[in-house]
Amino acid sequence: MIFSERDSAYPTKTEIALGLLKEFKVAHSLIKIKGVLADALYGEKAFMDEAAKESGGSQVISQLRKNQNIEYRGRIRSVESYFNSINKGIDQIIRVRGGKEIKVTVSSARLKVSSHSKKRFVIALKYDGENDYRYLVATDLTWRTQDIIQAYTLRWLIEVFFEDWKLYEGWGREAKQLDEEGSSRGLILSLLFDHCLLLHPEQIARIESKLPAYTVGSLQRKSQMDVLLEFITSLLEFPDPGDKLKELGELIKDVFQLMPSGKHMIGRDLGRLEPTPSLKYCSAG
Repeated sequence: MIFSERDSAYPTKTEIALGLLKEFKVAHSLIKIKGVLADALYGEKAFMDEAAKESGGSQVISQLRKNQNIEYRGRIRSVESYFNSINKGIDQIIRVRGGKEIKVTVSSARLKVSSHSKKRFVIALKYDGENDYRYLVATDLTWRTQDIIQAYTLRWLIEVFFEDWKLYEGWGREAKQLDEEGSSRGLILSLLFDHCLLLHPEQIARIESKLPAYTVGSLQRKSQMDVLLEFITSLLEFPDPGDKLKELGELIKDVFQLMPSGKHMIGRDLGRLEPTPSLKYCSAG
């Protein structure tokens, strides 16, 4: 079997991630990167070593599959087998994203990961109420187990951004995904909206007071109500508010026209949709 060389115009997800990391470091050189957090897709040697190098030697944390091999006392076994039989977990309390405390079952060891050809910090982690362990892997062996676990909980912050983009900033509703240009425009629009909300007077006050920022959803709803109240206030300032309201109502009818639905079949000619008696002979034989 002959494999052709990969087209550079179609990089792998790992290559894209490393490229973004390099761009971030150049664009934000004053920011010190303490950790790079990635899911199991990026738990491979090439990504973890290169990410640690590009981020200035920071901790890189990802996940291993349960059937990946580790070496312990000259014997090769799966990471699941090692933690189930040799290094069983103990209960402890951790903070999720620096806030809520939860109970987890944890065990850890500095083990040689076969596919990485080097020693890594490997952690078996199970949240309260779960049946199966997940296996974290980290590059910097000098960190404590608890610090690695708590750092990894920060990875889920990206889901908060996704939720804001989709629910409140138009990314899910407005991005048509027609092509690269079409999707980029929707994303740029949503990010501009996000930046506008950062400049909201009440948001600025929170940030300057070093308090947690308000959520995008609550700011959006507050802004909508502010606009509504401003509209009502300006309407009441007219000599005859009733006539002005009727005028605005007519404008609304012109701008927001109701359109007939294409999923309702009333008034459509759909044909007979039944057998034709004269064609029964066609079914014979």
